[in-house]
Amino acid sequence: MALEADAEQLALHLLAQEFVEIHAHHDADGIAAGAIIAAAMHRSGRAFRLRIAPRIAPADLGSGTGVLLCDFGGSREDLPPQVMVIDHHPARFDGEFHVNPARSGPAGGGEIPAAGAAYLVAQHMGENRDLAGIALLGMVGDNQACTGPNREILNDGIANGFITTGRGVLLPGRDLAEGLALAIRPYLAGISGDEAAARKLVEECTSDGKVALDALLSLVVLRAAGSAAPGALESIYGDTYTLEREAIPDLHALAAVVDACGRAGMGGLAASLLLSRRLPETGVWEALRSYRARVIAAIRSAQPLEQDGWYGVGDAAVNGPVADALALARGGDRPVFVFSPDEGVWHISARCPAGVRMDLEKVVRDLARGCGGDGGGHHCRAGATVSDQCLDRFRKGLAEAVPA
Repeated sequence: MALEADAEQLALHLLAQEFVEIHAHHDADGIAAGAIIAAAMHRSGRAFRLRIAPRIAPADLGSGTGVLLCDFGGSREDLPPQVMVIDHHPARFDGEFHVNPARSGPAGGGEIPAAGAAYLVAQHMGENRDLAGIALLGMVGDNQACTGPNREILNDGIANGFITTGRGVLLPGRDLAEGLALAIRPYLAGISGDEAAARKLVEECTSDGKVALDALLSLVVLRAAGSAAPGALESIYGDTYTLEREAIPDLHALAAVVDACGRAGMGGLAASLLLSRRLPETGVWEALRSYRARVIAAIRSAQPLEQDGWYGVGDAAVNGPVADALALARGGDRPVFVFSPDEGVWHISARCPAGVRMDLEKVVRDLARGCGGDGGGHHCRAGATVSDQCLDRFRKGLAEAVPA
C-alpha cells in the first residue's frame, strides 16, 4: 500500500534527523498528529519542538530542512521541497516526504485523518502501539467514520488492551448534564448553553442515583426536535471508546477538550495533556466550557444572509464549529456557508450536510485565489479567507457556483 510505504520512508528520515521542528494544525486532528510524532521522537531519543498554529505559510518555514507539518501543508504548492508533511487534505505538495492518503487517490485505503497517518509513521519509529487512542482523536475531531484504516487502528488498540468499546451518550462532558449543556454537535435548542435546563432534564430521569437513559434521550429529542434534523439527533448516542492510557478516558470528551484548547489559542496545553497523559493544573475542562459557550452564543446569534444556507457570525474564532453545527442541524440539500469578519479579512467556512455531494474544497479554493485570498480543505468541509475589498466578488462567485 502506497500510504504504508510513504509512512516508512518518512519514519526513517525522521530517525535520521538531529532535530525536527513540528508544526501542527490547531484542531484535534492536528494536535493529535503532532503529539504522536513528538512522542515517537522522544522515545527514540531525537530532539524536537512542537508548535501549534491555525495556519502555516512558507515564510514561517525558512529553508524547510528539519521541518514537519501535521494536518496542513499537503494542499500547498509553494512549500520548500525539503519540508516533511503528514496530512489528509488534497495532495498538491510534491516533496519527497509527504504521507497523505490522498496521494493514492480514491483507492488509497479509505478515509484516515492526519493523526491516523502519523500513527502509521510512528509504528515504523519504534514500539508506539499505545498511541492508537490518540490517533483516533482525528477520526472523532474530523467526524470520520470508523471504517478502513480507522477501524484497523481501533482494532490495534483493542487487541493490545489500550481501548475498550461500548455504547452510550456521545456528548463531551464530565457528566450527562454538562454534556447536554455544552452540546454543539448536535446543537440542542433549549438545552445547549442552559446548564439549569440540562440538569433539570437529568434530574427528571434519575431515580435512586441511576439515570434512565431511554427516558432522558426521549425528553431531549422532544425538546430539540423542532430545530434539528433527525440525523443530528441520532448522533447523540452511539459507539463509545474508552482510552485506557489517557488522562481523559472518553475519546469524544478528550477530542473536544483538545480541539477547544487548540482553537482557543492554548495548543500547548492540549499537547501537554496528550504527551504527559496527566491532567495539567490549568483547567482544561474550563477551557472547554469557555470555548463552547462562545460557539453556542455564535450559533444563537447567527444571521441568515441573502442566499439560503448563508449565515453571518460575528466571532471569527468559532466560525468553523458554527458551520459544522448549522450544517448538522439543518440537513437538507444545500451546503452551508458561514461568513465572519476579522480585522480586515473575512473567514468563510463551507459545509455539506449529510447526503449533499459537492466539491467545496475546489469551489472555495478557486474563488478565494481569484480574489487574492486563500482557501482549501476537504470535499465536504472547507474554508477560505479573503480581504474586505474582495468579499463582494467572492460572494458573487459563490452565488454563481452554488445556485439556489
